[in-house]
Order: sequence, then structure tokens, then C-alpha cells
Amino acid sequence: MWRRILAILVARNREFYRDRAGLGWNILMPILIVLGFAFIFSGDPPDQFKVGVLAADTAAPPPSAFLALKHIQFVPVTDLAGAVTKVDRHQLDLLLDPRSSPPSYWVNLESPSGYLAERLLLGAGDGAATNAAAPQRHTLTGAAVSYADWVLPGILAMNVMFSSLWGVGYVIVRYRKNGVLRRLKATPLSAFEFLTAQVLSRLLVVMGASLVVFVGADLLLHFTMRGSYLALVLVYATGALCLISLGLIVAARLRTEELADGILNLLSWPMLLFSGVWFSMEGTSAAARVLSQLSPLTHLVDAARRIMIDGAGVLEVLPQVVLLAALAAVFLSVAAWLFRWE
Repeated sequence: MWRRILAILVARNREFYRDRAGLGWNILMPILIVLGFAFIFSGDPPDQFKVGVLAADTAAPPPSAFLALKHIQFVPVTDLAGAVTKVDRHQLDLLLDPRSSPPSYWVNLESPSGYLAERLLLGAGDGAATNAAAPQRHTLTGAAVSYADWVLPGILAMNVMFSSLWGVGYVIVRYRKNGVLRRLKATPLSAFEFLTAQVLSRLLVVMGASLVVFVGADLLLHFTMRGSYLALVLVYATGALCLISLGLIVAARLRTEELADGILNLLSWPMLLFSGVWFSMEGTSAAARVLSQLSPLTHLVDAARRIMIDGAGVLEVLPQVVLLAALAAVFLSVAAWLFRWE
């Protein structure tokens, strides 16, 4: 028995080593991951406070001593209600409106960082230097959003991504390698019909698994869910369709599972790095934020967080739903055009 096991083990290893493309991806992927983290987190040390500054779209805020302080990240904002919500949930330490007379600011009384940012604002001496009135204070008392509440939408999206990509991309390649697709070619089934059936089958599996994860996380973590369940289902369903269709493009012509696994890793890990699953992209470089918008997973994660944390409904996330559905249609069409039975 052990001789047979050893023989299979040696044969399988030889098959892997002789597939130079698959071996290359397995060696290259860890290097790319390290480079991705270095790209995102490169630069100066992180700022100590995050302060929102209300300003018009085309007008910079007026200069002040406080805005000239170092080690504070000043985030330009134009949506007052959304920025106040971030202060309420400790996502911004302070919100400043330097355009008003006198200047106004919002601070959360339960935020230690907000307290220190307020001391810096009042101690900057803007009012004393210009004989202007003291800034007008607005207080909030909201509780902080826990990391578990913040990261859960991303975890669900990550689970959808892995199940969608590998559920079709890897399996169809194995079908081609084992001759299953060659047999199906002899039937009246078209490539588009076959791929559509694969998409629908995987969609049921992905949504069912996501429901189990969602319910289990709710029982264990009692996370926050403020928005519409219908909107959440639409977002994850269209996101799954988009990612499943992307996996079909990978599987359209490949012949080995090792190469498919490498390419799927090449697609999935950059999406994880740049989509904000584990950390907010607000503190990253401008180039990283631009690249993040190219990932379907980014729009899935952002829409899910808006629903679960900010209480958004169907209309608020409709742009992301339409975008993901449109990408799914494009990816599926490309996959059908590239698909080969053998």
C-alpha cells in the first residue's frame, strides 16, 4: 500500500515540476504579494489624527495655523451629513468647517483621539491671532464601529470571490483536461448555454454559502446590520455573477489546473490588497486608491459596507449594482467568445 502511495506521490510531484507555467506562478505569486504590501504601505509614518475639512469641490479651505500642523491627515469632504456620521462612528477624529464665521467643528465626546484633536485645534491660536470669534463646537456621542462590524462585509465579499473564481475556473479546466468537455461538444449544447448553466449553478452555491456565513457570524458576533436586506442580497448576487464570469474567462482555454490556479491567484490577491477588505484605503497612496477602483471586489465591499454600517438601501447602492451587473455581462460574453471545448 505504501509503495503505491509513494508512486502516486512521486508521479504527481513530477507532473507539477514539469508544468513550468504553473510552477512559475507558484513562485512568483508570493513575491507579488510582498511587493503589493510594500507599494500600499510605502511612504512616511502614518499620521496621528484624521480630520475632515469641509470645502467646496473646487475651492481649497482658507489657511489657518491648525491646518498647517504636521502629523494630522486632513481629509477634504463635501458631504456634511456623511462626514458627521464618520465622526459619530470614530472614523474621523474631528470635522472642521473653516469657511463658516465663526469656524465650526464637530467632535465625538467619547473619542480619545477626538479630544486630543480638539485640544490641538483650540490651542493652535487662530482665534487669538486674528481676534476672531472662537470656533463653534458641535458634539456627538456615537459609539465606535468595531473592527468586526467593519471587516465583516469584506470577509463575506472575500468568501464570494474565492468561491466564485475557483468554483468555475478550476473545475472547468479539469473538465477539459479529463475529456468531459470533449464529450459535451458532441451534443447540441452551445458554449454560451454551458457557461450560463455553470454561472447559475455556482451562483446558487455561493449565495447559499454566504447565507450560512452571514447567519453564523450574526450568532457569534452580533454584528451591526442597519440597511436593507434586499439591497445586500442584490449587491452580493451581482458581485458573485461578476466574479464567476471573470473565473470563466480564466477557464476558457487553459488545459492545466496548476496554470489556472496561478492565474486565479494573480487575479484574487491584488483584488484583496486593493479592495479594502482588511484595511481602509483612505490612508494609502493616491496611486493605490486609483488602482482599487479597477477591482470589482472594491465596489462589492464598498456597497456592502454602506448597507450594513451606514444603513443604505437599494437606491443608494444601485450604481454599484448596475456596474457589477454590467461587468458580469461583459465578462460572460468574453468568456463565451474565448471558450474552447478542447
